[in-house]
Amino acid sequence: MSKAFNGVPAIEDISIDVGAGEFHGLLGENGAGKSTLVKGLLGFHLPDAGRILVNDAEVSIRRPADAHALGLGMVYQHFTSVPALTAFENLLVSRHDAPKVIDWSRECEDIRAFMSRMPFSVPLDVPVGSLAAGQRQKLEILKLLYLGSRFIVLDEPTSVLTPQEADEVLGLLREMTQARAISALMITHKFREVTAYCDRVTVLRRGRMAGAGSVREVDTQTMARWMVGDAAAPAAAGSAGPAASAPGTPATPTAAAHGQPALDLIELRSEDDLGMPALDGLSLRVHPGELVGLAGVSGNGQTFLLDAISGQRKVREGSIKVHGKPYEPTRRQSEECGVRTLPEEPLKNGGVARMSVVENLALRTFDRAPMSNRWGWLKPSALHSQGRALIDEFRVRTPSPDAPLEALSGGNVQRVVLARELSGQVRVLVVANPCFGLDFLTAAQIRQELRAQRDRGVAVLLISEDLDEILMLSDRVAVISGGRIVMEAEAGTTSRMAIGAAMAAHGGQH
Repeated sequence: MSKAFNGVPAIEDISIDVGAGEFHGLLGENGAGKSTLVKGLLGFHLPDAGRILVNDAEVSIRRPADAHALGLGMVYQHFTSVPALTAFENLLVSRHDAPKVIDWSRECEDIRAFMSRMPFSVPLDVPVGSLAAGQRQKLEILKLLYLGSRFIVLDEPTSVLTPQEADEVLGLLREMTQARAISALMITHKFREVTAYCDRVTVLRRGRMAGAGSVREVDTQTMARWMVGDAAAPAAAGSAGPAASAPGTPATPTAAAHGQPALDLIELRSEDDLGMPALDGLSLRVHPGELVGLAGVSGNGQTFLLDAISGQRKVREGSIKVHGKPYEPTRRQSEECGVRTLPEEPLKNGGVARMSVVENLALRTFDRAPMSNRWGWLKPSALHSQGRALIDEFRVRTPSPDAPLEALSGGNVQRVVLARELSGQVRVLVVANPCFGLDFLTAAQIRQELRAQRDRGVAVLLISEDLDEILMLSDRVAVISGGRIVMEAEAGTTSRMAIGAAMAAHGGQH
């Protein structure tokens, strides 16, 4: 298969073969062509060249309905079910042939008969919004099976699941492939998922095939080399990639100074927009030279915590101290106390999309010398001089220093905001899901920078839903659930399963 957009090749001459009953992994950096390949397979756009064969017969897939008719379906990264409807209602409305007048008793009987044939189930009669993330992911898979799909594409299927939920969902899919009930193609950035559940793996790089083989015969170092190339792979994997440390193995930290914490969060309480508790007496300390990983399922107060530290949302009760002194998250105090934050979606919440790269890099310094004169006028030469220096230091790939921030890839937007936040005297750094959706090499570089900051004596709070990332980088691990800290442990004294149990067992909001 080949496909170009506006004359620029997105994928070139890619061939992939998924056998009946096979669980196949698809790896690649952002922009490697994974989405283009899958969209061509499922009819969201037409390939420029190539053929698609289903059961050894060439087929024409010109629209998603054609893929559906052939039994091809996709589980998307984000849930597509309607939260206010029950699982039963979601299954019914997902049908292309849903009747205009519904015979509820008959449809209920048919769906219950369908569920009795499935290897797993979900509650049918409660609103989907009240289900845990693992149950909602199961419903996404059940919808495809209910619609007759036998070849399932999975796009980062575990990104919002606890480790136990992820292992359960992938284990069930593995059982179904082994029983030859389905075949599966899984897009993932997690090497552990490939090695634990997949039969074979295909790796794309820059729109071309970089390598493929049996998971039993291909180790993670080889996969990493296929993804990023021979020159980049050893450094990337050795610094913060999947081969850097096995899940559950602590990092080798610089000894954190015990005593007065650099960041002290004390009994923080706040409500969400509906008046429900978002932070419920959360207390946490981070010392200089310490990297604390805050694990938790999405929706348990992480966003509100970052908003409170960055000053985007006020807390009702509680206080924040930095190096023992009360801290108000204003722009002035942030600069004086060296507090920096990196939000999960920097293009939406950490930069100005239509302003240039150099302007975004100057958002912290534009109103003081040498960026402006004593009358407050900007100095374009100083603005560009600082911007170009940071672009070079943090390896930002941009068409021009004056290009709008929105023209950059996700990884390079992340680098721009990180470069801005790490310029000057940094004493406390709070980051949220810094590598979410980024390719292997970019993620490795950002993780390496977080470790470097910790080693310089910065107090780093890493808020992440990627437990592998937490275990790989952290000196100490805390778990947030229901807006409060429910577990704290030194990284070397806990395990993936213990952290996962804490994430799931305390009534989190999911």
